[in-house]
Amino acid sequence: MNEPLYRKVIDKIVAQISTGELLPGSMLPSEMQIAAETGVSQGTARKSLMMLEQLGIVRREQGRGTFVTARTPESSLFNFFRLRQPDGQMIRPELVSQEVTERPALPLERETLDGAPMRVFEIRRVRSLRGTPSIFETTVVSTIRFSGLDQRAPLPNTLYVLYQQSYGCIILRADESISSVLANDDTSQALGVPPGMPLLCVDRVAFDIMGRQVERRRSLCRTDTMVYQVSLT
Repeated sequence: MNEPLYRKVIDKIVAQISTGELLPGSMLPSEMQIAAETGVSQGTARKSLMMLEQLGIVRREQGRGTFVTARTPESSLFNFFRLRQPDGQMIRPELVSQEVTERPALPLERETLDGAPMRVFEIRRVRSLRGTPSIFETTVVSTIRFSGLDQRAPLPNTLYVLYQQSYGCIILRADESISSVLANDDTSQALGVPPGMPLLCVDRVAFDIMGRQVERRRSLCRTDTMVYQVSLT
């Protein structure tokens, strides 16, 4: 079966963003230019841009044009941070401490992260909510994809903004698995809770706009004053 023409346009634009040819915040060519460059009709080019907008990859501004979405700290928190107060209000997490180390990749990390890296950066962070250490977070990324990450300390509160602005890596989606674990000695010390206290464990794998897995993250969260909230539609 032949690939739909609009898919050809989408793949071309996504590839240009992924390689850095189109940077976050930059303006795309007009529908007419895209149609001419890809050999499709202007209507097909318009449909492709509409679908990219629905995915959050571009934004269209009336009278100005279409732009590559630039992720901001606010949009990253809104999309990817799900801890809330019981009334649903979001609280901005604050960084308490962080440590970035380089180590050999574990078998699962080599098998799943893009490029099958032999070495990874491990980012261990403690984040607070309303002044209370509440999240013990371990993030793993490839040293190849994120070269020099360990030299960028202190890292910003929202890593996905750094990924986009410094590495041209736009996180489009993330899959999470949720379970319950008991605080061990390291976690209890980091969060100031008794050993054995139940914690919410959120395991995340994050994907870029090409569908490649670029990050693995585990967050151990106190939920004695917070809830994990999602909206299902």
